[in-house]
Amino acid sequence: MGNLQRQELISRYGTAMAGLLLILFFAIFAPNFASSGNLINILKDTSTLAILSMGFALALTIAELDLSLAEVASLAAVVCGLLIQQEYHPAMAALAAIGVGTVLGVFNGFGVTRLHVPSLIMTLGTAAIAKGLSFMITGGVAFVGSWPEAFTGLARGRTGGIPHLILWLIVVTAFAWGLVKWTRTGAHMVATGEAEEAARLSGILTARMKRIGLLLSGALAGVTAMLLAANLSSAAPNMAGDYFLYAIAAVLLGMTMFEPGKPNIAGTVFAALVLKVLGNGLVLLGAPYYIQDIMLGAIIIGSVAFSASVLKKAAFKV
Repeated sequence: MGNLQRQELISRYGTAMAGLLLILFFAIFAPNFASSGNLINILKDTSTLAILSMGFALALTIAELDLSLAEVASLAAVVCGLLIQQEYHPAMAALAAIGVGTVLGVFNGFGVTRLHVPSLIMTLGTAAIAKGLSFMITGGVAFVGSWPEAFTGLARGRTGGIPHLILWLIVVTAFAWGLVKWTRTGAHMVATGEAEEAARLSGILTARMKRIGLLLSGALAGVTAMLLAANLSSAAPNMAGDYFLYAIAAVLLGMTMFEPGKPNIAGTVFAALVLKVLGNGLVLLGAPYYIQDIMLGAIIIGSVAFSASVLKKAAFKV
């Protein structure tokens, strides 16, 4: 194997191998880490983070940032919880959560493409609006109680012995990966993100692609909200707040593997799993809670540095 081939393999799969070694490390040294119950819990925890992260990845695919996704998810969960508390049909509550996320995704797309507001500013504004609406609806108090099994079963149930959260993860991953890899729309989204002007000159409706990317990001925030509310039987105005940095970290870490320097669905999902493994393993080893935050920050910085290095090498072919 030549030196260039070896470098290519390390670039594509080095981070993934490091993740597998991390899993092996915790399996050996962390008590009960390798138990079937703990591994299933890790996969279930991964599902909501990965679904939210895939929304951010799809937005980044069209070279836009969606910094509103956590607050949008919180608002969607609150609306869902309100409908459950008022005894609306569980299906309506679930659809409302996805609908809220989708509407705010459309709102972000409109602001970016029609009002020409940079996505950084647009989505920060949307985040503030969503946060304010969440507190207005709840009065700052979480919706809790005995929620109908028809709703909680969306997240807590099992089909064929497989937890529904894991099934949701499989379905959403297949959808997002298939969209980007196998559809014309996905190809146009990638082209828009990589070279917008060239894509526009080639006939691609770049503004439409940006609206689709941000719409999907909002919709997946709504799906995340529905699953969080169903799993926890509660909805609070800051429900998904802790997911914000973790979702960004999952996408950025995912950009260091499989398709280095590019947002990609496979890398995002595996990175979300690695982050959950890291958190779970550290807890089992008795590490202080703040260690997770320190490592999260280091992962974000390191991932960006790696991706920037890969893009620089690709640009100069060195």
